Amino acid sequence: MNAPLGVILAGGLARRMGGGDKGLLPLGSGTILGSVIDRLHPQVAGLALNANGDPVRFADLGLPVIADSVAGFAGPLSGVLAGLDWAAAQGATHIVTAAADTPFLPCDLVPRLQLAGGDMGLALAASPGGRQPTFGLWPVALRDDLRAALQDGLRKVVLWTERHGAGTAEFPDDLAFFNVNTPDDLARAQAML
Repeated sequence: MNAPLGVILAGGLARRMGGGDKGLLPLGSGTILGSVIDRLHPQVAGLALNANGDPVRFADLGLPVIADSVAGFAGPLSGVLAGLDWAAAQGATHIVTAAADTPFLPCDLVPRLQLAGGDMGLALAASPGGRQPTFGLWPVALRDDLRAALQDGLRKVVLWTERHGAGTAEFPDDLAFFNVNTPDDLARAQAML
């Protein structure tokens, strides 16, 4: 399988952080999102950001910004669908998704998801703490099925992936998927650097 395209999911509402874009918060000498980009970009053939609202706020990143195509806040699957539609327009067969608030994501995320994806090329990451449903390998061929599921009201990533026999890529370290949800988490991430 060729290198997939990467899509960073930044469409969340960040309620526990007081709203706004968590990924743009400072971390070390950059931002949380900058750390995600630095780790994911070398693993993929191209990179886009899934975010809603005014894309100008991400202009300095130099990435395409793709909004959810499903009305209302439909959760991460809506971002996956937006990424699949973007990838289809690029002629790609797969995307890999990662959350915008996880600055320590695995540097071997993509190859391990590809190994777990089997013939369909569908897999989710997992760690000792459980499945990590915003970290996945997704085939463009399933985008119409996903669109129909979202229109029917499905919001749970795992319910949809299990329908299609998704593989699981096991990662040994929960810290690789540490996400910044609160000001305390941000302080912890600074300390982890």
